[in-house]
Amino acid sequence: MDKIRVGVVGVGRGSSFARRVGPYLDMELVALCDKWKERLNALGKDLNVTTYTDYDKFLEHDMDAVILANYFHEHAPFAIKALNSGRHVMSETSACFTIGEGVALVEAVENSGKIYMFAENYPFMLFNQEMRKLYQSGVVGEFQYGEGEYVHPMVAESMNSISPGINHWRNWIPVTYYNTHSLAPVMCITDTWPVKVNGFVIPYDPTDENRQKTTRVNDVASAILVRMNNGAVVKLLQVSLRGHGVWVRIHGNKGLMENLRHGDRQMVRLRREPFDIGENEEVEKIYKPEFPKEHEKALESGHGGGDYFVTYQFAEAIRKNQQPYLDVYRGVVMSSVGILAYRSALNDSNTVDMPDFKNKEERSKYADDHWNPAPGRRKEDDPWPSITGEIKPTKEGLEYARKVWDKIGYHGE
Repeated sequence: MDKIRVGVVGVGRGSSFARRVGPYLDMELVALCDKWKERLNALGKDLNVTTYTDYDKFLEHDMDAVILANYFHEHAPFAIKALNSGRHVMSETSACFTIGEGVALVEAVENSGKIYMFAENYPFMLFNQEMRKLYQSGVVGEFQYGEGEYVHPMVAESMNSISPGINHWRNWIPVTYYNTHSLAPVMCITDTWPVKVNGFVIPYDPTDENRQKTTRVNDVASAILVRMNNGAVVKLLQVSLRGHGVWVRIHGNKGLMENLRHGDRQMVRLRREPFDIGENEEVEKIYKPEFPKEHEKALESGHGGGDYFVTYQFAEAIRKNQQPYLDVYRGVVMSSVGILAYRSALNDSNTVDMPDFKNKEERSKYADDHWNPAPGRRKEDDPWPSITGEIKPTKEGLEYARKVWDKIGYHGE
């Protein structure tokens, strides 16, 4: 096909595709969908495309593919509807919000024959692409241990502005669930797969004055230990501790590689021991790589080049009619690590096994597993968003949050 006609759900995150990425890849934006009418209409007018507040009506529009940038916990049902309508799907994280949704999503992709791309952009950052290239060349040997960190503290005003409404997903999502930015690079660099999960949660902190100026009722951060299918161990750290940073570290049996923690964090450090290398080889090398292709376009697209390459892979998959590397199985497994880690944390951090989503007989056992903490969806035996139990926003936090929401034009609850 020439141009790929695309509809985007979610005018916040989704606008980055429409404005910066799609035009580079012969992808034509033809429709937008969102519940926030004011922002939807403004963006639709600006980009001269049709707008919808009803998702079912949106799916009646003439288009080839749907990009889902809606709420974190709503992706799977939207993806399944789009696949069943005959559209290819690129879905932001998370792929699924329950294990049962993961099963249903896998089966929808298999039955539809359509392309599904999990839009996790961190593996495509400059340093992560370089480390994948190094690993695949055998420079550091076989993977033994890895670390992935996504630590992202924010001032209260910014937290409120990106999470308008008491029940906005960012205000309550358990901290283990936002794990794919830290896990995906490790999986993609090493081609390994999670098989066992242990979760640890740093609980809600009522003494944090900055956080008390929000309506957040979830915990501070989480650490997750993952056993991979080759025996390697991975430690993940996320989300809102002080000390912003995105960092990946890979130990092989012949060396170490990581991006720098200080200075230019796009730079890669490669370290090998003298007894593992030849006389003329460097023990340690620190350098800044370039993207393997489309360097300038990638830098302009956002998220350190990640947004460009995610969308590039989606377009290539559609044109070749071949599932991408970040397919439905990897997307569901990455997302399930966060779910299972929360189960583990609530059970004294005991080990939880990862289902085999490629095995029809095994995954069918989890088809009705919809354990979840979402407001309005959780049942009596389901967890609260915090490991400490039910938490309610403070009066002061709600008052301050509403002032911020008024500034950005949000007037709901």
